[in-house]
Amino acid sequence: MDDQDEVAGRGIGGFAAGVVFGALLGAGIALMLAPDRGDKTRRRLRRRLERLREEATDGLERRRRRAEAGLGRAVDRAKDIL
Repeated sequence: MDDQDEVAGRGIGGFAAGVVFGALLGAGIALMLAPDRGDKTRRRLRRRLERLREEATDGLERRRRRAEAGLGRAVDRAKDIL
């Protein structure tokens, strides 16, 4: 193994160690600065996700109805042409 391979190996290991250290440090800071307790935050997140799911479902349903109506109009026009 030459010097260049040794330096490259240390670079990758050092980078990986830096990523792990940064993730742990960030998680620790987030825990210390969190505005609420974990159970309260999870409840709020769950409610927000439920609202987002409902809004997405409603939006998809509206688009489906609109697409079906448009398809019905297109079929009617095609029948008129034929």
